[in-house]
Amino acid sequence: MNVKTLGAFAAVALMAACSSKPPAAPEATPTASAAGIVPGSQEDLVANVGDRVFYDFNRSTLRPDAKATLDKQAAWLAKYGNVNVQIAGNCDERGTEEYNLALGDRRAHAAANYLRAKGVAGARMTTISYGKDRPTAQGSDEQAWAQNRNAITSVR
Repeated sequence: MNVKTLGAFAAVALMAACSSKPPAAPEATPTASAAGIVPGSQEDLVANVGDRVFYDFNRSTLRPDAKATLDKQAAWLAKYGNVNVQIAGNCDERGTEEYNLALGDRRAHAAANYLRAKGVAGARMTTISYGKDRPTAQGSDEQAWAQNRNAITSVR
């Protein structure tokens, strides 16, 4: 008799489990915090603003696309007033070490000066040039060189 009663309870439990709806999954939101990104962090800068601007060959003047990214960086830095950044100027592999260090320096300063003109305090920014020593893309073709001609903003 106990086996029959136990079997009946098991059958009822199975039927109840099959007829109920599964719990609803929490809705995903496209915010940075839902993705586990801390607001004001390097990951936040990269995901929501962009951390690098690109330059033409042998140039340190800001292109329109670079200015658009720097405008977003300036707004982001205004929102997170306690964040300091370093701007690193980089070059492609062509040219001498001395030339590329100087060009990377001009690129980093061009980005920093633009941010300063947009209201970011100079005391919150440092610049450094890596010349051709820290390529972001491997290769010796125009596609790789274009990626390596940049200034990268990093949270410090």
